Parts: sequence; C-alpha cells; structure tokens
Amino acid sequence: MSTPRELFRHTLATLAYRAAKVLRDAPEDFASSTAGGGNRTPSQVLAHMGDLLDWALSKAQGAERWANVPPGPWGADITRFFAALEKFDTYLASGAPVACSHEELFQGPVADALTHVGQLAMLRRLAGCPMKGENYASAEIIAGRVGVQQTAPSREF
Repeated sequence: MSTPRELFRHTLATLAYRAAKVLRDAPEDFASSTAGGGNRTPSQVLAHMGDLLDWALSKAQGAERWANVPPGPWGADITRFFAALEKFDTYLASGAPVACSHEELFQGPVADALTHVGQLAMLRRLAGCPMKGENYASAEIIAGRVGVQQTAPSREF
C-alpha cells in the first residue's frame, strides 16, 4: 500500500470482514438482546454503525451531516450498514477529493465503527451465541471488498 487512501480503503475492508464475521449466523433474537442491562441492543448498535458510515461519507464529500436513523429490521440494518460502507469505499476509490484528512475519518467514524464490531462480538457471547476467534492477521482482506460476502476464515480457533 503506497498511499494513505489505499491504506484507508484496506481499513474499510478490514471493518467489513470483521463486521461480516460477527453478524454471520447471528440468531434473529440476538438483535434485541440486552445482555441483562440497560445498554444498547445489538440492533441499536448496528443502526449507529450505519449512521457512522453515512457521516464519514458526508465528511469526505465536504457536506458533513449527522442523522440518527432508528433501528429497523435486523436484516435491513445489516444491508444498510454494508451499503453505507460500500458507498464510502466507492467514493474513495473514485479518486474524488476528500474534504478532510484520512486521519480525521479514521479517528472518528471508522474507529468508532471498529469498536462497535467488538461490542457486537461481546454481546453475542453474552447472548449465548458466540463466534469462533480467528487469527485476523492471516485473513484474506482486500481493499474494495466491503460487502457482507467475505472470504471464509482461514484460521479459526
């Protein structure tokens, strides 16, 4: 990776890979689980992740805006998240100018979304539907591959 934009796009592909893993095969009732507390449900977390990526694209385009979109059906919110990720990556891949620094995009919306992937993984464990750990360093992550369809894990444990 020779440019900050290429590294950033790889980061988005990493977000997609990790999100796809935590969302794959999650039971429908997981979306509304609370882990026994008053925290956000997985459905609320996922909707927020879509909001973050919409915000990131608006910042990159120089027309920053924020919207709190209420959670919808679990499957629709998964689709919304990956669609927002794809729109953001497509914009970056186009070579269009980015109105703010890649560092600002990373430290704000993208790092927040990565944190929420970890939160969803923990909530899955607490809800009794854990996923296997994985050596992510050996995962096949490719810039531009930002959809829900990802390569199967190469080394789970």
